[in-house]
Order: sequence, then structure tokens, then C-alpha cells
Amino acid sequence: MVRKISKDEIRQRIHTRIRRKVRGTTERPRLAIFRSVAHIYAQVIDDAKGVTIVAASSSEKGSALNGAKPTGGNVAAAKEIGKRVAERAKEKGVTRVVFDRGGYLYHGRVKALADAAREAGLEL
Repeated sequence: MVRKISKDEIRQRIHTRIRRKVRGTTERPRLAIFRSVAHIYAQVIDDAKGVTIVAASSSEKGSALNGAKPTGGNVAAAKEIGKRVAERAKEKGVTRVVFDRGGYLYHGRVKALADAAREAGLEL
């Protein structure tokens, strides 16, 4: 009997493949994202030390997200989170990062977050 593979299992395999090449260093940490149906999350991670430098998500308390829907499952929320994570990273002295798309296609919310982070001053 053939076992059906879920979309999330496929994404996890792709992400594992990507992570073989993408590593965050102290000079250039990794901007990793995760998106769920309702929210989007972004973290800047130093893989050499194994620490998260900064993080931002649409599920944070007080996250207004332009007065739109209370959910972060849209492009407007992704842009806001991209801008927010870039500002926080710059406060910590991080200007260059490597982008880890988390196994998702570089399209829609993922692209919007990356573009917003670039516009806010992060070099991807």
C-alpha cells in the first residue's frame, strides 16, 4: 500500500534540503520564516551560537497590522512583519542576513516579507 505524503511533509523535506546549504553565521545570520494559515513568523538566527537574535510575528500581543483583519494570514501582515523584523535586527546591529524561505515557494506572503525586510534596510 502506498502511503500518501502530506504537503507539510513535502515542505519539511524541501526545508531540510535547503538547510544543508543555508547556514547563519555571526556576521550574516539566517532570516527564517514560518507561515501558518492564520499567522506568519520571522526570526533572525545565529546558527554558529544557536541563538535567536530577534523575532517578530503576527501573533504578538498588540500587533495592530494596519487595522486590517486580526489575522496575519495575508500579504499586508507579511509586509508589516518583514519591516518589523528588519527594524529589530538593525537595532541589534545586524544589517546582512541569509534568507531561509522554510521550504515555501518564494511567492505571495514569503516574497512580501522578504521585500519588506529589504526595503527596511536588511541586505538579503
